[in-house]
Amino acid sequence: MIDARCSCGALMLSLPGPPSLVAACHCLECQRRTGAPFGVGAFYPVEAVKISGAPKEYVRAGESGGKVRCYFCPDCGSTVFWKPDKFPALIGVAVGAIADPNFPAPIKSVFERSKHAWVDIDGTDVEHLQHGSVRKTPS
Repeated sequence: MIDARCSCGALMLSLPGPPSLVAACHCLECQRRTGAPFGVGAFYPVEAVKISGAPKEYVRAGESGGKVRCYFCPDCGSTVFWKPDKFPALIGVAVGAIADPNFPAPIKSVFERSKHAWVDIDGTDVEHLQHGSVRKTPS
């Protein structure tokens, strides 16, 4: 099991193990959500994730269409996970909330049209997209 949590520990997720996908997102909303030039999410099947605590929900329009429901701790404000309406079977978990320097690197880099010029997500297996999609994963 892998744990993800907010800064104060009031909101926690139990994750089943390695994610089905890790993606870096450079959209402007992820930049605002994280306060960093990009966000990194680990994606899991919704039914495989156990949530402890009472998150607060913020709903925003996603750049790829549909709504994104972001969940954060009402005490410390840390965003821990999100649910994109376009992919109802998936839950995105902030890799920073997992706090494991050995966690797998992103295999997708999406919304690179708004990527900061000095950011370089490299690797031979990384798929680079100007727009976004977490649908297709490598076999």
